[in-house]
Amino acid sequence: MRKIAIAAVTTALTGLGLLVPATAGAATSSAARPAAAAARSCDVHWGSRSKHAGAMVQAKVRSARAGRHACFDRLVIDIGAGARPGYRVRYVHRIIADGSGDVIKVRGHAKLLINVLAPAAASFPASSHHLVKVAGFSAFRQVVGAGSFEGVTSVGVGLRARLPFRVMELRDAGHHTRLVIDVAHHW
Repeated sequence: MRKIAIAAVTTALTGLGLLVPATAGAATSSAARPAAAAARSCDVHWGSRSKHAGAMVQAKVRSARAGRHACFDRLVIDIGAGARPGYRVRYVHRIIADGSGDVIKVRGHAKLLINVLAPAAASFPASSHHLVKVAGFSAFRQVVGAGSFEGVTSVGVGLRARLPFRVMELRDAGHHTRLVIDVAHHW
């Protein structure tokens, strides 16, 4: 009876990918585990509704950069020392340049608008059509500076599709803030 119970549990765990049979080669078992772990780690439940927090500050938006991860593309906007800035991040039909009201053409089927409630530093290219290079990214197609007007700095992101995203604020010991926007590769 005990052997039957152990065999049933072993079969169930093997079927779920949580146990690799002892007869499988080392290459098979080591390849199967990371694939299963990667599939589980890409399960995101972020959603695509607008996200916002905070208030306007005087700290300056200094730079932006992007990175590729296994499950998402990441945009990081660096803000100088001072109070934690507010933000609004949402999907829009088109990216509009701050101040002029001109439509900015952005590659991609979906557009994400990021408003940082802080002015741009003089060195930040707030009106750049290629603010950050994103060639070869899974979700990102283009990142543009949409301007800085009346203390609000705007960044537009062209995306492959309307995908779930999350927003985080990270602070360092010097009170600099990094606004982090992650866009998942899939739903």
